[in-house]
Amino acid sequence: MGRAFQNRKESMAKTSDQKAKVYSKYGREIYVCAKSGGIDPNGNLTLRSMIERAKKDQVPTHVIDKAIDKAKGGGGEDFDTARYEGFGPGNTMVIIDCLSDNPNRTFGDVRTCFNKVKCKIGGQGSVSHMFDHSAIFVFAGDDEETVLEALMMADVDVTDIELEDGKVTVFAPNTDYGKAKSALVEALGEIEFEVDEIQFVAQNTTPIEGENLEKFELFLDLLNDLDDVQNVYHDAEF
Repeated sequence: MGRAFQNRKESMAKTSDQKAKVYSKYGREIYVCAKSGGIDPNGNLTLRSMIERAKKDQVPTHVIDKAIDKAKGGGGEDFDTARYEGFGPGNTMVIIDCLSDNPNRTFGDVRTCFNKVKCKIGGQGSVSHMFDHSAIFVFAGDDEETVLEALMMADVDVTDIELEDGKVTVFAPNTDYGKAKSALVEALGEIEFEVDEIQFVAQNTTPIEGENLEKFELFLDLLNDLDDVQNVYHDAEF
């Protein structure tokens, strides 16, 4: 499968305004995870992974706690997931995952981003068939066989395992995320995951340069500025 997967864009931002956007996105996602799967990270693997990811991106503890407390109260906003697909600059393929309390507004905002770079949003399934929806784990290690054996014993349908530069990368179907993570931790002990999430992985990449690259970077900036956008996946090769 190769290492053609996109890590989350929410890294530590340079300005306080950008930081606020990052914190807001994590807070929203943690709130939804806690509200749907329970507020105890030990019993909600998705929430636990989201909290760990937020801490790696230097999201303050009070932001995390506030989102969990909000879910504990049972009130608050009702967010729905929304996924949009389309073709970006240079005929790249793009998938955009959102959490929205107003789907009509979110669709309009995302479509405007496409329009600003003279591209068009597509219908459901227009590009997602060219991506694999995968659980991805990256961690330090050098023993592929032990990893593979642990996953097979847990009945995980492993898509691929790579060993490169002292790091193991595991790809599995998104539906096997919980089983795969539990099997890895049980077999290897507490692991410091460099990547621990579900992503859309492009089956092939589309090289872009020059004007198309500039427009694509603008396109990503426009999307990441939207509060409702949580993740952007694409097949662009810079």
